[in-house]
Amino acid sequence: MTPEPSEDDEPSLAVRPRRKGIYALPNAITLGALFSAFYAIVMAMNGRFEVACVAIFAAAILDSLDGRVARMTNTQSAFGEQMDSLSDMVAFGAAPALIVYMWALKDMGKPGWIPAFVYIAGAALRLARFNVNIGVVDKRFFQGLPSPAAAALVIGFIWAVVDQAAYTGVQPGSWVAWAAYGVTLFAGLSMVTNAPFYSFKVFDRRRSVPFVVLVVIMLGIGLAALDPSRVLFGAFCVYGLSGYVIYAWRKAKGKPVSVISTSTDEPDERGLHQ
Repeated sequence: MTPEPSEDDEPSLAVRPRRKGIYALPNAITLGALFSAFYAIVMAMNGRFEVACVAIFAAAILDSLDGRVARMTNTQSAFGEQMDSLSDMVAFGAAPALIVYMWALKDMGKPGWIPAFVYIAGAALRLARFNVNIGVVDKRFFQGLPSPAAAALVIGFIWAVVDQAAYTGVQPGSWVAWAAYGVTLFAGLSMVTNAPFYSFKVFDRRRSVPFVVLVVIMLGIGLAALDPSRVLFGAFCVYGLSGYVIYAWRKAKGKPVSVISTSTDEPDERGLHQ
């Protein structure tokens, strides 16, 4: 007699491999960030710099969402990574450099090219180094100022000045023009330094926080709503200086200042891991 088949004898359903392709949701968010950068450039060409600044900040918000959405929906892909990197180059490299050049640097002549080019070149070098070092960098820190923060520093300065009625236009040789020169140069060079900037990526979501933290967050939201341009610019100024403070503190304490957590044996990449 043939025994009756049991549940354990039933053939298991084969798991279909996940198709490799282009996922709509995270890439749509990335395209939204890219369109925001394009819109910002168009608005700057029409002299509407305040709208251009808001569009760059919108691109930064969308850029912070696409990767998280991809991880939450398990739709990461190599295409998405490359698309995100190219979008970042436009939104936080080319667009801020063009906007600040049209706003304050073009009347300086060829000297005005210097900070704009240093910024866009720094953004390209920063993104290239990030892509190469992504597997060996301490996840708690960024190596150099991240490009969205550099863009927020430059664009935040423009927004804070334009938002004041007294500065509807930038006069050649004025302190505003030279301040824009210095801020752009600082942001561009900071992207290619080895100073460690906190990434806010590593934290325990289940850990409780003191009640005062919520009060501070509430006050920060209130201040941002009261005067968003100057509050955001001030916040990114503090962040832009924080990496150098951490670098100096570690150097004074004799601690390692490099954020490279694992050595590499690739001789062609040796200069990237200092």
